[in-house]
Amino acid sequence: MKAKIIITPKKAVVDPQGKTVQSALAHMGYKDVGAVHVGKYLEIELSGSDKETARKQIDDACHKILSNPVIEDYRFEIE
Repeated sequence: MKAKIIITPKKAVVDPQGKTVQSALAHMGYKDVGAVHVGKYLEIELSGSDKETARKQIDDACHKILSNPVIEDYRFEIE
């Protein structure tokens, strides 16, 4: 199995990297680009076969170590 995880800044958090990308895109002529949020994407290979156990472990890992739940949101899927 494989876990695909996306971690992004919460909407209320100022994202300086996103603002920089947004500004660069505007300077390059991409005028219709709105807010940009820069995050992280992770893929984790899992050796188990029980999806529910994997889901619980990935959720726990995301909450405790892979993200900062104060300023980041995360979502994931197990394949």
